[in-house]
Amino acid sequence: MDIESCMPWLARTETREERADAWPVQGLMALLDMVDGVTDGSAAPLLSQWLYFGPTMKQSQMGEDGHPARGGFLPPVDLPRRMWAASDIEFHAPIRLGAALTKTSKIADISMKTGASGALVFVKVENRYESKGTLLLEETQTLVYRDQPPKDAPAPAGKPAPKDAAWSVRHQPDEVMLFRYSAVTFNAHRIHYDQPYATAVEGYPGVIVQGQLLATLMLEACRSKATRPIRRFGFRGVQPVFAGEIVFAEGRQTQDGFDLWIRDEAGVLRTTGTVALGD
Repeated sequence: MDIESCMPWLARTETREERADAWPVQGLMALLDMVDGVTDGSAAPLLSQWLYFGPTMKQSQMGEDGHPARGGFLPPVDLPRRMWAASDIEFHAPIRLGAALTKTSKIADISMKTGASGALVFVKVENRYESKGTLLLEETQTLVYRDQPPKDAPAPAGKPAPKDAAWSVRHQPDEVMLFRYSAVTFNAHRIHYDQPYATAVEGYPGVIVQGQLLATLMLEACRSKATRPIRRFGFRGVQPVFAGEIVFAEGRQTQDGFDLWIRDEAGVLRTTGTVALGD
């Protein structure tokens, strides 16, 4: 992997505009079994920014993996696997349904490391969401690109999840749920719905639950526990969750907010998160 070929993309920016339509929020609420009461002017749920500004490239401009062909806004990293590894978000004001939104994205960092499975390239993207000059939220998104592991490579050892959860919400995301989430986010990445591609081409044991969906389940599980506004939220993928697995969205209170995590039935940690509360 020649990281230098990607460096011209560093500090590249992109600005897009879109209306905060109600329909993807209605779709997300249906997926989460929440009451549908959205109307123009009402505040969209936290993390609704992921429902807007989807990749609306022409079909001829899409890559084999279902992402836009490499070398557009994002650098042309020449590694086969791409995952959304983490996000750090600061909430300033709610997204109001019907409002005009502006999203400004910047390639903030490109770096390469070598792990047990080979080369890893990390791309950090800083996103600002505004409405008529008012800053709504800021998000730093981390993407990771990696080599295919050898076919005989053992599965990575899991980390144990905390055992002192104050709450635990059981989920079993299936292919229908994954498809619906991909639909409301307009995410065509094939690892989330195309089992033959996910297993035969990218070498996974099944289709993968979206990291954003897991983050949404974690945050939703703790939302009713927050007695003050949620100001910051971050999540990190630890190990993939595959369709059909039973997982638990858990958490505990801290001095400033909450520690969150997703664990499986064996107690293995799959995703972590933190919440900071405001005044």
